[in-house]
Amino acid sequence: MKTLVLEEPGKFNYTDTPFDTTLQPDEALLKVHRIGICGTDYHAYSGNQPFFSYPRILGHELGVEVLEVGSAVDHVKVGDKCSVEPYQNAQLDHAVRRGFTNCGENISVFGVHQDGGMREYIKMPAKYLHKSATLDYDALALVEPLGIGCHAVNRARVQADDTVLVVGAGPIGLATVQFATATGARTVVMDVNEDRLKFAKTVLPIDGTVVAARDETLAQLRAQFDGDLPTVVFDATGNRHSMSKALEYAAPAGRIVFIGLFQGDFSFHDPYFHKKELTLMASRNALPSDFKQIIRMMEEGKIDTRAWITHRSSFENMVDEFERWLKPESQVIKAVVSL
Repeated sequence: MKTLVLEEPGKFNYTDTPFDTTLQPDEALLKVHRIGICGTDYHAYSGNQPFFSYPRILGHELGVEVLEVGSAVDHVKVGDKCSVEPYQNAQLDHAVRRGFTNCGENISVFGVHQDGGMREYIKMPAKYLHKSATLDYDALALVEPLGIGCHAVNRARVQADDTVLVVGAGPIGLATVQFATATGARTVVMDVNEDRLKFAKTVLPIDGTVVAARDETLAQLRAQFDGDLPTVVFDATGNRHSMSKALEYAAPAGRIVFIGLFQGDFSFHDPYFHKKELTLMASRNALPSDFKQIIRMMEEGKIDTRAWITHRSSFENMVDEFERWLKPESQVIKAVVSL
């Protein structure tokens, strides 16, 4: 079986690996057709992904075909096209028992903590498959990254009368924008990269943009909301300085949601936090219900991800392309690999 292994930071290796097709009653055998490349993959390649070990087969944004199912599987069948929910919990710990499968104490993310989908075939418990009768493999591979934004918006309970600022116009920020605008909330995007802001205005129905890292940033932000500050701020940068600014950007009684992960300690001025009576949240991964919501919205035409895929590669050529995708001048929004 053709397999691509990240042996160590900066070193991919194409190889043939044995594969046991024997299924447990609850499992499905899958053919991988599309692999989306995300920030986690880039970080792992660069050697700065937390909770990670080498060697590892990457790949958790997947569009797959069901080839065979175990005797106990009844919600998917041979030939179904599916998206993969990569957040697996072998233990029913306290969080999982309460329904928080996205942040179980013993969670194992497919393609991160365990070997993933950069290979021809995989098998897994079928409960992690979400099928669609109409979506193609490109769209199905993008359901997982959309799930990060979807979960964040659902967690913040954004309503139509909210005003929303999304900081960071990368894939996760854009996914967050997608679901914030779907609620009817007035939504503005902030980034230091003006090209990404232009892209956001082209592909999404946003209400405005703000260029960060300028003296007039706060004034620009208030101008977007008729003199007010946003009631909900999502930070998708994972940048400590950007995250600290979120307290300044949020309106009194507002909510702040950190989606991006910063590898270090984060602090803020507590009196300022209390003065505004802010609510601070983290958002991690996505829930099964988020996957179902996204697929339904995509099938209904409420989400169109075609413009998101800016770069493509075959599986055989991916290693050569990967180095280029890491460079800011490549202007990658989402790269997709075909098998």
